[in-house]
Order: sequence, then structure tokens, then C-alpha cells
Amino acid sequence: MTFVVTEECQRCRFTDCVDACPVDCFHGDDEMLYIDPQRGIDCGACVPTCPVEAIYPEGLLPEDQDKWLVINAERARHLPVVSEKQAAYPGAYARAFRRGHGMRV
Repeated sequence: MTFVVTEECQRCRFTDCVDACPVDCFHGDDEMLYIDPQRGIDCGACVPTCPVEAIYPEGLLPEDQDKWLVINAERARHLPVVSEKQAAYPGAYARAFRRGHGMRV
């Protein structure tokens, strides 16, 4: 089973998950992160560290988020590895708070 970054990461791009990842399976663009399913070891260490709850195990992925399984695999192949914590997207904290994640941020 692989893990999947979903749309909650868009325009947030918190990288707490990257710190928890033992195998550098995260890739990123300017807007969000993606998990390379070929590189991940299915440990789930990233899930509890995501302050916006954007990461799901494939088997628990909400139906309306299914497209992100393919998007992660596709985009991760072409983007650089993100292996160190970085600054969040500008406005990410305000966006997370508006979406109800204020207690975890």
C-alpha cells in the first residue's frame, strides 16, 4: 500500500512530513508535495506529521480524492526530491486555519 498526498497540501506545502520520511520519497513543485510510490516504503511516518491532514494510505483515500493516486505517481517522477524541511507556501497558515486545521498548525 502506498501513501498519497491530496489536495489539502495545495498552496500549503508544509514539509513536516519530509522530516519524518526515512527514504526521501517526497517530491515537490512550488505549490505542493507528492509521494513517489516506487520509493516509499509504506511506513506511514508522514501521516501524523501533516498539519493539514493531506496524506492518506491508499486504502483509506476518500473516493473524491482518488485522482491524487495517479497525480502523485506521475508528478513525482518529474520533480526534484524534497528531503529537508522548507518554508510553507505564503499564506499557508492562514489557509490552514480557515479550513479548520488551526489546532494542528
